[in-house]
Amino acid sequence: MKIVQPIRDKNKINEMKIELKKQGTRDYLLFLLGINTGLRISDIIKLQVLDVLNEDRIPKTHITIIEKKTGKLKKFKINDSLSREIIEYTKNMEMIDYLFCSRKGINEPITRVQAYRILNTVAQRIGLEEIGTHTLRKTFGYHFYKRNKDVAMLQKLFNHSSPSITLRYIGIEQDEIDEAYEDFEI
Repeated sequence: MKIVQPIRDKNKINEMKIELKKQGTRDYLLFLLGINTGLRISDIIKLQVLDVLNEDRIPKTHITIIEKKTGKLKKFKINDSLSREIIEYTKNMEMIDYLFCSRKGINEPITRVQAYRILNTVAQRIGLEEIGTHTLRKTFGYHFYKRNKDVAMLQKLFNHSSPSITLRYIGIEQDEIDEAYEDFEI
């Protein structure tokens, strides 16, 4: 299994946004949703318009899902910036439409493999390596931790069993190891 990393550099995140937007708003929103909610890709690709908008087509404050991997009910906040993007993206969509509709078939979501191809193609274009679908979730976690320094909250969000697992998952442990080597010389 290939190990993927979070996108640590905010400039690279912005480059990804720019390149994805060039490809289309679907791919751009897929990336935004992943890095702003921490949802797993398996849960993101199954989202429908009705999961993010109420019946009056006003963005919901939260995405509430049953996680595919854990079977647990989870609630994720939709920030204002993401809400604005959702409004724009869904304006011509039906409530039952998948947010990330495949170009093959009628109202079928993209696959995990297609999501990987979308992200990896753009990542290669801008010089990022070790990128996969988990990169979105890890990027969310990495920047959440850097901003709040609250590993317990992040552990709870990710349903991890220990803080050390969470820190390793988001790449903080590796950052600390790299930092220790930085000034080490014999």
